Amino acid sequence: MADLLGSTTMDLLLWRHAEAEDGEDDLKRRLTARGEKQARTMAAWIRDHQPKDLRIIVSPAMRTQQTAEALKLPFETHRKIGPDACVSELIAASGWPGASGAVLIVGHQPSLGRMASLLLAGHEAEWTIKKGALWWLSNRVRRGETQTVLRAVIPAELLE
Repeated sequence: MADLLGSTTMDLLLWRHAEAEDGEDDLKRRLTARGEKQARTMAAWIRDHQPKDLRIIVSPAMRTQQTAEALKLPFETHRKIGPDACVSELIAASGWPGASGAVLIVGHQPSLGRMASLLLAGHEAEWTIKKGALWWLSNRVRRGETQTVLRAVIPAELLE
């Protein structure tokens, strides 16, 4: 009966780092004051709505680390999901679609947008996830068919 009604097997949250300063060394770019506010605001929303068993994986870049730190929750840093990551590296790090529980990736464009397009449209395209925004997807099986469901798209400025 559960298969007929559908059941969620995994939640995947894609959070693009908040606004960051320009700089020569891409990995050392820090959040701006506006970016810090974006990160705090979205972090509060995530804490209020987070799925159970949330695993958080973060790019090693300073701006993603600062964005994730706003959550005040433990997270793992994954070197392979940095600014130049490809979608296959994001999928491998997250365990999509078979991991149990939920995974939050704090990462970068264009890889987050490409991942969203692959999971929702079936092919990689240049979709844009705005700075500080969160996209929440779920994987479920309904009537024997695996589906990806877009649960929410929340730009940071909507919460300000």
